[in-house]
Amino acid sequence: MTESVLCFGEVLWDTFGNEQKPGGAPMNVAMHLKQQGLIALIATCIGADIKGNELIEVLKKNEIYSSLIQRDDKLETCVVTVKLNEELQATYTIPSPVSWDNICITPEMVDATNEASVIVFGSLACRHDKTKNTLIYLLQNSKALKVFDINLRAPHYSITTIKELAILADVIKVNDEELDILLGSQSAVFHLHDKLIHLSEILSCSKICVTRGDKGAIVLYNNDFYEHPGYVVNVVDTVGSGDAFLATFIGSLLKELPIGKALSDACCMGAFVASHRGANPIYNLAEINKIRSSS
Repeated sequence: MTESVLCFGEVLWDTFGNEQKPGGAPMNVAMHLKQQGLIALIATCIGADIKGNELIEVLKKNEIYSSLIQRDDKLETCVVTVKLNEELQATYTIPSPVSWDNICITPEMVDATNEASVIVFGSLACRHDKTKNTLIYLLQNSKALKVFDINLRAPHYSITTIKELAILADVIKVNDEELDILLGSQSAVFHLHDKLIHLSEILSCSKICVTRGDKGAIVLYNNDFYEHPGYVVNVVDTVGSGDAFLATFIGSLLKELPIGKALSDACCMGAFVASHRGANPIYNLAEINKIRSSS
């Protein structure tokens, strides 16, 4: 059976001033997996409106459209406002409720979950009970590798929900700011390695990736640590760079590459995306290889 990755959650439009680009972490991960030659499916819900029709066309063009994509005639397609600060870090204004807050269980979704080698999910789509309960049902009834991409978009999360989802995860990905938020006041008294160990204990997960922006990334994997200092690029924006990192790391796990190699490749792809506008630039192998050789 061909291995596939099921990406569950939000699909939306990211708005940069007058410019709009398709996005949402699950969609970004799926598009990167697709560019890397893997089979990626998206389980989501899109509004039955003009913006939704435009997203469907994007998904079809990128060959990641399927019957797992539901339409909602009451809730609108999500349009997010993205603002970049002086350090080119993004902040997001996310409306609520929107179509992906109402993802329902279907027979096709259950079948896809059973057939997938990996399920990727995040916390943002679980801000309301309907989608959260659908996801939990699928995770509880799947033997796939479960990858939890923690996405703390205030005020759209709760620590209780994070813990509910983490218990069902095999691998967790988080960024350094989110790591400190999850640890709270305890974060200040821990060194980086100790932070990961403590978070591993809190979330009951032995495999945790932490992306650290221009400082690279670190992975705790079954009691061993792997670190990479990152790659130097001219940053255009950081939107989607963590999703590119995660897609590459997942692909490496499927290929059973050494964790150190997986981390290096993931950092390289995250750097490539950060050097371009938007979350899903078309891959340029010459440029990617140049970044890789700069280490």
